[in-house]
Amino acid sequence: MTQRNGIRGSSDPSLHSETSKAFDLANGLDQDEGQEAATDCERGRGSESGDPVAITGGAVTAPDGGWGWAVLVATILVLAMTLGFPSCVGIFYTDLQNEFHASNSETSWVPSIMTSALHAGGPFCSVLVGKLGCRATVMLGGVLSGLGMAASSFTNSIAELYVTAGVITGLGFCFSFQPAVTILGHYFVRRRAFANAMSSTGTALGLCTLPFLGNYLHSEFGWRGSFLILGAVLLNCCACGAVMRPLQPKKHRGQPLMDRTPPPSEKQTKRESRLRTAWRFLVASVKEHMAFDQFLHNRHYRVFAIGITLMMLGFVVPLVYLVPYATAHGMEPSRAALLLSILGIVNIVVRPPFAIMFNMPWFKGRHVYVFASALLFNGLSDCICCIGAGFPVLVAYVVTYGLSMSVVGSLMFTVLMDIVEMRRFPSALGLLAVMESVTLLIGPPLAGILVDRTQQYFYVFIACSAVVASSGLFLMLSFLWLDKKDRKASQQGRLSAQPEAEKPAADASPVCEYSDQP
Repeated sequence: MTQRNGIRGSSDPSLHSETSKAFDLANGLDQDEGQEAATDCERGRGSESGDPVAITGGAVTAPDGGWGWAVLVATILVLAMTLGFPSCVGIFYTDLQNEFHASNSETSWVPSIMTSALHAGGPFCSVLVGKLGCRATVMLGGVLSGLGMAASSFTNSIAELYVTAGVITGLGFCFSFQPAVTILGHYFVRRRAFANAMSSTGTALGLCTLPFLGNYLHSEFGWRGSFLILGAVLLNCCACGAVMRPLQPKKHRGQPLMDRTPPPSEKQTKRESRLRTAWRFLVASVKEHMAFDQFLHNRHYRVFAIGITLMMLGFVVPLVYLVPYATAHGMEPSRAALLLSILGIVNIVVRPPFAIMFNMPWFKGRHVYVFASALLFNGLSDCICCIGAGFPVLVAYVVTYGLSMSVVGSLMFTVLMDIVEMRRFPSALGLLAVMESVTLLIGPPLAGILVDRTQQYFYVFIACSAVVASSGLFLMLSFLWLDKKDRKASQQGRLSAQPEAEKPAADASPVCEYSDQP
């Protein structure tokens, strides 16, 4: 029986992963997965951390509630302090330009490197999760991000700010954000769409509160004092990480959880050259923490990764340039910061109803089409800024942008969990994050070059509109074509299997097939 990884009909990826693995190991039908599971058991990663991400041999039951609600609240706060933070750097944009005598392009590298490091650190984060577990990795990220922002307040050049606020703080955000999302997927299976959508309100919470806080700190303490205090605020990620206790697998009497006996080839491995051993370790680590096999063989994941990479070239740029655009046209900085807060309020109000709605049975298998439609609407909304820079126009812009942003944020991780198995989610997210980091890194600086050459901000919003809208169209048309091919292949398979329809149902192995249709 061929196992499908497509979106259509994927009702429970986590349950499918566990049952499929048990079936394959028992019957010897899937040698690749069996070898991978054996390799993981030999490494003993699950016994080191006790984390569901690191456990490959034991079955973990998702509570879908209970302590999971505390983990959900902690994830919301982590996302508020990590994903919502780079957008509030625009409040200090003019001060950084004046302090370091930097151009728009040079200054825009600060939030660009921060956001890029947040995503590019995915593979390193996967290694840390495998060794330390989600809880310890989130706490480590809180320490890094806090120290990075505190060190930024003592910098004397824009290049030093690239390292402290960009690389160190961005990596800290990555180590806090990705494990929080991963462990939430293990705590919720039946309510996963609801939990992911609710956790995405953390970004909205950050957009709502951090601009107010940043503007107040800026007026009272300047940008240096503000960075120092914000570094202390980011240390609260450590408290949130402490809440994320790992799920423990069910233990069976007489059956050890992990086989700690050394493999037979251990002595032979010691005799091999160090260079060859290091090369094997590098290849194994890349295969484990970056899902290149999914990118090559899973067409749905490949299309989704390419579409998201293109989207990130222009998705976050308007948030970076919204406040400078408003202040350049005579708006007071406090009112310009209020625009980001309005954007956050719209997200907070809209995302909980969307979370309930997207968890309805009708949306099973249709998440990606709603996601692509929201991207198209989000891209078109950027054109509103071309009408003018008045406060009412920009309020209309942030409201429409916030509505589409809510749908995108609510469904992004849900779609990814639909198209890959839950046990491959961390590595799939790691590869996707690395691909995103490239466009996230070059997006704001390219926009800064455009502003420096044209001396007009609205060209940035036009370019972002074209990029984001085209990514939405690409995802929509690509998944329509892939689903059409899947339906055609499914019909041919049913026709070829029609003579064997009277065979017993035990031959069908429904455990390995996504079956329900929307």
